[in-house]
Amino acid sequence: MSEHPNVLWIMADQLRFDYLSCYGHPHLHTPHMDALAARGVRFTNAYVQSPVCGPSRMSAYTGRYVRSHGSTWNGMPLRVGEPTLGDHLRAAGARAVLVGKTHMAADAEGMAWLGIPPDSEIGVRVSECGFEPFERDDGLHPDSARQRWSAYDDYLVSQGFESDNPWGDFANSGLDETGERLSAWLLKNSRLAANVPEEHSETAYMTDRAMAFMEDAMADGRPWMCHLSYIKPHWPYIVPAPYHDMYDERHIVPPVRSEAERDTDHPLIRAYHAARVCKSFSRDHVREHVIPAYMGLIKQLDDNLGRLFAWMDDKGLSDNTIIAFTSDHGDYMGDHWMGDKDFYHEMAVKVPLIIADPRPEAEGTRGHVSDDLVEMIDLAPTFMSALGCPPKPHVIEGRDLTPILHGTGGFSRRYVISEHDYHWSDMASLLDVPQEDARTIMIFDGRWKYIRCEGFRQVLFDLESDPQELTDLGASEAEDHAAVRRRMEAALLTWATRHHTRITATPQVLAGQKRAAATGILIGFWDEAEYEAETDIAFDSLQPAGKP
Repeated sequence: MSEHPNVLWIMADQLRFDYLSCYGHPHLHTPHMDALAARGVRFTNAYVQSPVCGPSRMSAYTGRYVRSHGSTWNGMPLRVGEPTLGDHLRAAGARAVLVGKTHMAADAEGMAWLGIPPDSEIGVRVSECGFEPFERDDGLHPDSARQRWSAYDDYLVSQGFESDNPWGDFANSGLDETGERLSAWLLKNSRLAANVPEEHSETAYMTDRAMAFMEDAMADGRPWMCHLSYIKPHWPYIVPAPYHDMYDERHIVPPVRSEAERDTDHPLIRAYHAARVCKSFSRDHVREHVIPAYMGLIKQLDDNLGRLFAWMDDKGLSDNTIIAFTSDHGDYMGDHWMGDKDFYHEMAVKVPLIIADPRPEAEGTRGHVSDDLVEMIDLAPTFMSALGCPPKPHVIEGRDLTPILHGTGGFSRRYVISEHDYHWSDMASLLDVPQEDARTIMIFDGRWKYIRCEGFRQVLFDLESDPQELTDLGASEAEDHAAVRRRMEAALLTWATRHHTRITATPQVLAGQKRAAATGILIGFWDEAEYEAETDIAFDSLQPAGKP
């Protein structure tokens, strides 16, 4: 084992925490993720910093809250100069490599203002969240011809799947009984088999590309962190055979919802219910079409991870590689009368997190289940610590999880934070909410989940008495509920008024500010004796040479 382990950071897009067997799903068996949990730590209270892809990922990649890095929505560029995990690791001599999705939008205007060519070494890093892009794959749009950031389209063509948009026509479409191609962007087609063999699907392809990187890394010799970021099980919901018909209506867990929720008087929640995706997933026949495909995508992912882990064992990589598995957010799937993500119920904002650390210090925690409150921003300092990067508390807002992984104690968090900017959405349009007010923020202390909705009343859930979050106590007149709301609002204010932007306040800068008098900035001293008594420096030494 080398001085520092490598890190394989696996992220599945839009994977619910409760759709793995090690998290309790009764029908979806994921033995390879379960085995990873058995040799590591499984976290039961891991929360993302936004229930939306882009801002959630930007928080994960920077180790900072959304309000700190400013990338509040998909397509909102991460500003030039915002330090990332890749930047920190590179400074410590490690590679930070991307295989898959980031949802990153480059700050093209900022780069132009600073004179940074996008195709330069610095420009590429700035455009890729600080990662070295071994292969990027953000393919999300049905009408985009040849994804500019990925070789997957070209790979499909090389395998005989020829079209102007192979990603859409093959990986994300199916064929009906007459041979007509049908797009998986229409939910009614989710139960079809994807129009591509499993070995050429996006999940299998990206798994192969991760292996190719690790082969390259073994020859290179430098320590590395590889971010293997799968697009699936994110929509379009379609999966190749044989996974497309492994599950059916018998395997669908009943939705978590109540008529009282649908009858809410909260304007924003009512607007969510009126949004197209929520109305769609509130219909049982939509769930019956989509959820079996969603489960098949997860089963396919687990099988490919099994293939990857076996390959790593064979290559001798498992003994010196920390493996972390998580998701960027969940998926409502009709729970609480909602679809997609975008709000703060557990199935949207809580994610699976499993970390297997091969180091001897972690022997005592293998198979441990941690109920500690943790955030996605905690991964950055954890990986930095493992790869020998010094702590950077002036930049990183997450907390190193190593004490939990090694069972040494000392990790404690009182609450977790998540934020959402919904200015783009059906909800903002329906309620006529201006951009500057279209925001919500969640604070959760392990029992009470408090959601501040700008311009509307707050939402409050008690997960101790109501673990399914069916009863909103935000308007309750009970004094104990009012006291909780006041306490949580005060905690939110304390968090919001902390320093969030002093990323240039290095320890050296802060120490220098404390030595103002020693450097000749003399404020408030009466005479030489007073100065010399406080600084232990002769006042005459500050006088210019040759002057009285």
